[in-house]
Amino acid sequence: MGDVVDIIKQPKKQSILKSKLFLTVIILSTFIVLLTFAKASLNSVSLARKDLLLATVQKGDIAVTVEGYGVLTSDKQQLITTYTRATVKEIVLKPGAVVTKNSIIVRLENPELQKALENVQYALAETTANLRQLKLNQKRELLSEKANLAELVSQHKAAKLTLVAQEKLLKSGIVKQLDYQENLLHEEQLKERIGIFNERNEQLLLVHQEAINIQSERVKQRQNQVDIAQERLDKLNVTAGFNGVLQRLSVTLGQSMAAGQEVALIGSVTDLIALIRVPQNQAQKVIVGQTVEIDTRLDTIVGTVSRIDPIVVQNTVEIEIALPEKLPKSARPQQNVDAIITTKILNNINYIARPANIKAQSQTSIYRLNKANDTAHKTELVLGEKTGRYIEIIKGAEAGQRFIISDLSNYQTEQISIN
Repeated sequence: MGDVVDIIKQPKKQSILKSKLFLTVIILSTFIVLLTFAKASLNSVSLARKDLLLATVQKGDIAVTVEGYGVLTSDKQQLITTYTRATVKEIVLKPGAVVTKNSIIVRLENPELQKALENVQYALAETTANLRQLKLNQKRELLSEKANLAELVSQHKAAKLTLVAQEKLLKSGIVKQLDYQENLLHEEQLKERIGIFNERNEQLLLVHQEAINIQSERVKQRQNQVDIAQERLDKLNVTAGFNGVLQRLSVTLGQSMAAGQEVALIGSVTDLIALIRVPQNQAQKVIVGQTVEIDTRLDTIVGTVSRIDPIVVQNTVEIEIALPEKLPKSARPQQNVDAIITTKILNNINYIARPANIKAQSQTSIYRLNKANDTAHKTELVLGEKTGRYIEIIKGAEAGQRFIISDLSNYQTEQISIN
């Protein structure tokens, strides 16, 4: 009986071992399948095509640009200030008004200037009256001298007649020699006095003229004082000074102003320039003479870099752009504009629309689509210079290949399915 029992138990033990081995194989196979599926799931993501931004690699010439922003401003500007203390009496024009050189912007008031003008006008009238009085006195003096000279001339003529008559009577002895000599001496003295009188009158005329010149100069000085006072009074009516537009008004009604204080800023309307700010790290690419496109939102103006400000303000540099004389109607002073400065041309390169969060002169990975456009594989790209919307591809892609340029930095998979 003992032998029979042993024969029956041995097959049962082998059957159990086989069952355990089969179960282990099934469990391992299931684990491997699940692991493979999990790994495949981790390395592949499915995305909708409508949610992706796609771009195609292109080949050709492309401009390297620097973008900036700024305003259009007048090339010719004039700052208007007060000439004296005054109070704002009337504001005639407001910012934005088109002006001519004679347009009155503000009327000021200063009673002291009116009083000063009246004082110098009175002084001028007094000095002018003194000149007239001087001329009258000189004329009276000349008439008196002329009368004295006429009397001497008359006496001289009488003496000459007496001598002529005495010469005839001297030979007959009727007139004594002594009387004749006395009359001859008298005639010579009269003649000499007439000569002295004439010389004195000539000198008197010169003296009179010099006195008139001195007094006339005083009148001229007074007139200059009147003109200056009148000019200061007239400048209380503040004018633009040249044709343009009133860009800034710095006063308010009733404001008391000191001499030299700003009243307004006038700028030209047609002679415009653009002042553009670009990032400091991009400014080194900009040089004078480069071409610039200015976008006014309605028109595009082509200009030229004319000046680069050496001072950095808030990590930006100011670039001055010279604009053509003929500008579109949309261009006006103080208008906000965008600018694209062309720094150089890259010839015959591969380039693509710039992917999100990608920097120039870097190496990155983005997803490249297959020919069927249903799968994208992660691809290493070496990037070059950035230009506007595009970026240069130095290595890793060829013309015609398509890439996903959406931001997929959250995905670590090597492959993406597109549906």
